[in-house]
Amino acid sequence: MTGVEIALAGLLAYGQVIPVAQKEIVKHAGLQAIHADGTLTLRLVETGRTESEGDDGSKTVTINLRDEHYPFFVTRHVKTWKDCGAVETWYEIRHDEPSSVKLIRVDSFASRVEVKAKEVSVLTLTGEWAIESNLTEGKVANGQIAQYLSLSGTRDAWESNAAMMVSFGETDEENGKVLGVALEWTGPSEKRVRRSWNGEETDVFAGVAFPTGPYTLDPGKTFTTPKAILVWSENGRGEVSRQYHRWARNHLLPHGTELHPVLLNSWEGSYFSFTEKTLHDMMDGVKEMGGEMFVVDDGWFGLGKHARDEKNRATVGLGDWVVNPKKLPHGMDGLAQEAAKRGLKFGLWVEPEMASYEASDLAVANPDWLLREKNRSVLTGRGGSQVVLDYTNPAVTDNIFKQLDALYSSVPSLAYVKWDCNQNIVNPGSTHLPADRQGNLWYDYTVSLYGLWARLQAKYPQIMMQACASGGGHMDFGSLRYADEFWTSDRTDPYNRVFMQWGAGQFYPAIAMACHVTQSGRKTPLKYRFDVAMTGRMGFELHPENLKPEEIEFGKKAVADYKRIRPVVQRGDLYRLVSPYGGEMAALAYLSETGDRAVVFALGLEKEGKIEKTMRLPFVDPSAGWSVKEINTADRTHGGTLEGGALSLALEGKYDSAVFEIVKK
Repeated sequence: MTGVEIALAGLLAYGQVIPVAQKEIVKHAGLQAIHADGTLTLRLVETGRTESEGDDGSKTVTINLRDEHYPFFVTRHVKTWKDCGAVETWYEIRHDEPSSVKLIRVDSFASRVEVKAKEVSVLTLTGEWAIESNLTEGKVANGQIAQYLSLSGTRDAWESNAAMMVSFGETDEENGKVLGVALEWTGPSEKRVRRSWNGEETDVFAGVAFPTGPYTLDPGKTFTTPKAILVWSENGRGEVSRQYHRWARNHLLPHGTELHPVLLNSWEGSYFSFTEKTLHDMMDGVKEMGGEMFVVDDGWFGLGKHARDEKNRATVGLGDWVVNPKKLPHGMDGLAQEAAKRGLKFGLWVEPEMASYEASDLAVANPDWLLREKNRSVLTGRGGSQVVLDYTNPAVTDNIFKQLDALYSSVPSLAYVKWDCNQNIVNPGSTHLPADRQGNLWYDYTVSLYGLWARLQAKYPQIMMQACASGGGHMDFGSLRYADEFWTSDRTDPYNRVFMQWGAGQFYPAIAMACHVTQSGRKTPLKYRFDVAMTGRMGFELHPENLKPEEIEFGKKAVADYKRIRPVVQRGDLYRLVSPYGGEMAALAYLSETGDRAVVFALGLEKEGKIEKTMRLPFVDPSAGWSVKEINTADRTHGGTLEGGALSLALEGKYDSAVFEIVKK
């Protein structure tokens, strides 16, 4: 079975007869609707199919279906590429019934997977603020439905990431049958895996969730599901990850084939308390260490009593995307010009989905532009004032676009935007949507967000974007259609990051994983912090003036080493060698696109005493000659001998780490 065969295996619609031996009706279907006359079932028949090819080496099969009685139409798309094993599938639903239809469930993927297995298990990522992307795996018992929900509305990657791997039988990194299912979706999502009572059948579903009731679809309108990306592997979980990474780099990320820069973000170095001189000093420090970009974070915007500063901190100003002249007398472009003098690119932070309730010019002038429930008081979040804007209202997104357009255009050299999002939808009501369409809020909000991102991307294609949502809340392929990377977590302690980045890498490529060297968290060696950050898109989150001279010197060498191996890490294939969940250490490797160069990272955890490890490198042919060299060294080296396709090394215990560059002779 291939990913394409699975994608084409069948739409599981309630009331649809499935072409299997039992000819049964699937009761837990992926497409459920209530017709205008109250009929509850669908009986779909195919009316035709077409094939088309794209300039990117893709091929798309389009299948048209309609109900045998009602003017209810389903268009199904299945897309493949020549350069990777990913399959994209999605649906368009429309109807010409006399009045609205209620969509109960509209999954992007809903299929019976015809693979016999004694056991079926599901791996996904779970978490919350500062504890993102925990690896979670569990078996699905016979007769059981395993359900994975995320209903934040804005930071939906936290609860249950919109991606999973379904394993059929025993699997590991290199062995076993595994189906990857991921959604291009930033809003509420639901994944389900159903095993029949006798374990002979497995149904897999993934799609949008409707937290407060069905979606109301009017006649002539089209509901388009998020795209589901499928990867099928006969060779374990590692191959699923590599195919996702290759697909994302080549066909999803706006700048996925370009090397991403080493940057310094100002947040942990200054928080809200900065002046122009503070930021200039940070620029000097990151330039000295070989950095390539400077990004100013929160605290630069708002006017008058709504100006953001170290006193009011996160309580005012959201929604007013104008520079505070008292804080930055020379404006945002003045900062960009200072960065350019130092040979640095420039970026800035925004949080445009939010407003400060009764504490920003936008919110005071337009109270109906906030998400709010009729006859209920407004609940606020961060700073006791943060609320979510009503992106279902085009007037709101038009206003935000105009503000950001003015901001971006005022900084001609702007190269990077960190887009943050620090509040769930806790006031699920819209003054824009009619009373009988309030359930449409969650889906319409996300689609409108994508529309805003697309407008900005079309006008400013050169600007890279980071999708941040209180950390890793936007770690999803939906965000990465418009953003080049995600902020993995606000917790930057390197020990915790070993686990978080291990989890994120199950689905998301290293080039999209922002990993910064900081001084926060437990006391660990600076080398350890660099080594952990090097496994993704490395950057800094500190003030360089707080580093000792010898630490600055080490930083220079580390950045130079990272730049040399960056093409391998950011563009290469990931191989997970030793899981951190074993307790001693984590080890992973990246193999270059050409297959002749690799980088191996060995990261000790909290075990005291020496750790000796010999790891087979699956990509090394023992009959070919390879050289091995340890890089980014500090006060000790770690062996690093390669024999028979296996690398042997010795860590000195707690928070010790090593990086090896391996090159085919």
